Amino acid sequence: MAEIPPIYMDLLLEKKPLAHLATVMPDGSPQSTPVWFDYVDGKIRVNSALGRTKVRNMKLGAKVALSISDPGDPDRYVQLRGIVTRVRQDEVAAAHIDQLAYKYMGLDKNPYANAADVRVMFEISVFSVQGMS
Repeated sequence: MAEIPPIYMDLLLEKKPLAHLATVMPDGSPQSTPVWFDYVDGKIRVNSALGRTKVRNMKLGAKVALSISDPGDPDRYVQLRGIVTRVRQDEVAAAHIDQLAYKYMGLDKNPYANAADVRVMFEISVFSVQGMS
């Protein structure tokens, strides 16, 4: 797996940018969605609800890409390409969306939560890094 250069770590650990997550549809066409994310133990983690398009596209082993722009300087960005190395649909996944709500909104609970949603957390191992700083 690729090492992310220190010059981009603020985008992963300090700032609160959205990541534009690109997945591949069954017909081979691209699909892109802005997502909350975090970076833990060298992996990008994203969360979604069962039934959404990106969840259907992100099977174990799926290749994805994330584009993350600096909120203070949109010309500065990092692009990460990776592979889905873990999929969780359990209490850890359910708690993860609240962790992301805290990161992005300062709230203990995700205000957009739907009690009927089944949360899914994806861990992505990065194999390619490009960017502009």
